[in-house]
Amino acid sequence: MTLTTASVSPRPSSARERLLEAATDLFYNEGIHSVGVDRIIEAAGVTRATMYKQFAGKEGLVLAYLAGEDQGLRALFAQAAQASDDPAELLDLVVSGIEQDIRDRHTRGCPFINAAAEYPDDGPVRDLIAVHREWFRATLHQLAEGAGLRDPEEVAASLVLLRDAALVGGYLDGHERVGPAFARTAHDLIAAHRP
Repeated sequence: MTLTTASVSPRPSSARERLLEAATDLFYNEGIHSVGVDRIIEAAGVTRATMYKQFAGKEGLVLAYLAGEDQGLRALFAQAAQASDDPAELLDLVVSGIEQDIRDRHTRGCPFINAAAEYPDDGPVRDLIAVHREWFRATLHQLAEGAGLRDPEEVAASLVLLRDAALVGGYLDGHERVGPAFARTAHDLIAAHRP
């Protein structure tokens, strides 16, 4: 089974959705600090007043962008859970979903790692990133525990590390090389922790 993110209409109807779509594309592809509010406003086809009414500033838009990325990953987990309630199968679906994500969507690295590099200090952006990463790790831990794997905490930590490396490596070395290597390594890790 292949997991896919929900399709997004090419031109959302509301100004908020257009702003978020433009910001997501620009922030991910060009970097958060290198993209000014004026570029986002122009790409979204809205006025400056509309932008500030919807997000009260660039940081609000950055937080909405990262929240959307978080929701997208949570949706992949929810989609996998609809396909199966077997934790071992869910782990396989998650590995396949991450491999597909490296190939199809996140071709320029992890949006959370990228954002963390641009926001090195504590604050709302780093807080959101921390919440996302803790959810991801805890969810993997639950799946590993449910699948009866030995040391589910170690499995979860290793899978987080592998995903981080694969997203960065996919950008640097190409998804065709990194995606299969990620999947192979993740499956080997899971197999090594089976009782």
